[in-house]
Amino acid sequence: MSDSVQRPSSHPVVDRVRSYPVWIQRALPVLGLVVVMWVLEIIDLFLGGRLNQFGVQPLDPAGLPGILFAPLLHSGFSHLLSNTLPFLVMGSMIAWLTRKWWLITAGIWLLGGVGTWLIGGLGTNHIGASVIVYGYAAFLVTYGVLSRRFTAIAAAVVVVLLYGGIVWGFLPINPRVSWQGHLAGAAAGVVVAFADTRQARRDLRERRDDALLP
Repeated sequence: MSDSVQRPSSHPVVDRVRSYPVWIQRALPVLGLVVVMWVLEIIDLFLGGRLNQFGVQPLDPAGLPGILFAPLLHSGFSHLLSNTLPFLVMGSMIAWLTRKWWLITAGIWLLGGVGTWLIGGLGTNHIGASVIVYGYAAFLVTYGVLSRRFTAIAAAVVVVLLYGGIVWGFLPINPRVSWQGHLAGAAAGVVVAFADTRQARRDLRERRDDALLP
C-alpha cells in the first residue's frame, strides 16, 4: 500500500507572483512581451538584421506570416526604445482597466497586421511594435468615450496628454516610417474597443430607456 503525498497547491514562482500587488501582476505579461522584443533585437544584432525580413510585406502572400512576427521586430535599438515606454504604459493601462490585455492585444495585433498588409504599399517591409502602440492609444481613447467609466475616461485623458503628438505618425512625412501601419493599428484599436464595450453600451441604453419610461 502506498502513502499519498499532498502536493503543494502551486509552483513557488506562481505563489511569489500572486503575492505581488494586483497592478504589478497585471503589468507582468506586458513587460514579458517587451522582454521578448529586446531579446529578439539582441539576437538580430548578431544576425546582421536578417530577422527583419520577416516583417509584413503588403499584398505579397509570402509576407502574410509577417502579421505575426512584425510587431516583435525592430530596425535597431533606437526604434525599439521609442516603442518600449508607450507600449509598457498603455499596455499596463489596458491590463488594469479591462483585465483582457491578451485578447485586446491579439485583436489589435492581427487586425492591424492585416490592415498593414492591405494598404502598406507593394515592395515595402513593415516592422515594429508601433502598430500595437497606435492601436493601444486608439483603444484607450475610444474605450473611455464608449464605456463612460471614470477610470477609463481618466486613462483616455492621460493618453491624449502624453501621446497626443503621435497623430503626426499618420502623415506620410518620413518614407522610413510606416504611417500605413500606424493608421491600420489605430483603426484596429477602435474596432476592438467597440467590440469590447458592446455589452456595456447595451446596458447603458437599457438603463436610459428604463429612465424614460413613465
